[in-house]
Amino acid sequence: MEIINLGEADGLPPVDWATVAEKLDAGSAPDPDAHNARTKWLTTLNGDGSPHVTAVGAIWLDGAFWFQTGTGTRKARNVARDPRCSLALSIRDADVVIEGDAARVSEPTEVARIAKAWADGGWPAEPHGSGTGITAPFNAPSQGPPPWNVYRIEPRSATVTLGVEPGGLTRFRF
Repeated sequence: MEIINLGEADGLPPVDWATVAEKLDAGSAPDPDAHNARTKWLTTLNGDGSPHVTAVGAIWLDGAFWFQTGTGTRKARNVARDPRCSLALSIRDADVVIEGDAARVSEPTEVARIAKAWADGGWPAEPHGSGTGITAPFNAPSQGPPPWNVYRIEPRSATVTLGVEPGGLTRFRF
């Protein structure tokens, strides 16, 4: 892993990635009781190169972010054409932006494992009968009808800004 201390000129120490990953693993939120405390923002690229930013119910599992969407959504069309994307979120004491490529996951065992992770987190997702997508009793209406496709974002890089003393701004390349 390459660590670039973007706050070095200001005398700030580098952020410790292990601490950030620990908070991601724990599902840390900026304030666990805050409304929308767990919102993540996915940015994909439109056909003209402009960004498309949308809120997603992504989860962090096994060192990657996972999200789901309907086949006809803009984000699904965008990542089918160009998988480059970023995901931004706040965790306790820090803001994090992960960059990587979104890859559709359709292997039934893996889809079932991720559906279980969502269910364990409170969203009652389960594998669709096809095995290659998921379903649930509710989802954002804009997702269209199930099955919804599952995507994995393997981090290529991350930028972390600490919001508490001593502060810090660090970029990680994996």
